[in-house]
Amino acid sequence: MTCILPGETERVIYMEEKKNMKSLPAQARPYERCFSCGPGALTEAELLAVVIRTGANGMKSVDLAEEVLKLCGTKGITGICNLTAKELMEIKGIGMVKAVQILCIAELSRRISMTERRKTLNFTTPRAVADYYMEEMRHKDQEELKLLMLDSKSSLIAESTLSKGTVNYAIASSREIFLEAMRYKAVCIIMMHNHPSGDPSPSQNDIICTRKVREAGELIGISLIDHIIIGDNKYISFSEKDLL
Repeated sequence: MTCILPGETERVIYMEEKKNMKSLPAQARPYERCFSCGPGALTEAELLAVVIRTGANGMKSVDLAEEVLKLCGTKGITGICNLTAKELMEIKGIGMVKAVQILCIAELSRRISMTERRKTLNFTTPRAVADYYMEEMRHKDQEELKLLMLDSKSSLIAESTLSKGTVNYAIASSREIFLEAMRYKAVCIIMMHNHPSGDPSPSQNDIICTRKVREAGELIGISLIDHIIIGDNKYISFSEKDLL
């Protein structure tokens, strides 16, 4: 009877992958190429293979990376941000650990990108704000309400997700909105939510709720300066449409 110690399976897979990589010419190995030429010299599949680290079921890590990129379809490498763990684990050779590694590197890349873009973002321009949040929000299959809290210079202090709803409606009361705004000492706020249908046109309920929030803000001294609805590469700004 063969006894496999904890971690032994992963070690065996790693050693097999190492042996497979050594059988390749040096210029074809992602690790060696990255070290000698820099990460810019690697293809998208090779970069992903370094994250995946080991192959499985007779496939090299690069082969698994190619399968992940196929799953992304026409979106290419950016499609990784929209994959779920369940979808990734449907690829033979991608288990929970590899799925988590891929999801984490995608999320890290998204956060780095958003942090860099935020430095130059003008929160007084609806289009700039909508463009900044477009990729994050347009692919969601449920409505999600975000609150953007700004200081006296219209710079972002913080953002908060107040609710996640059904495919039709995300709800948050004026009380919840302004308690959150006061927690961050916001001077003004922007509401933002998505329409999973892809059509950003506001419903009558959107208009009524927005006006109630604006009126409540006037009473306590925190201005609602906009409500932006994100669709599929489209948006509607209540301030631009004179709907506030």
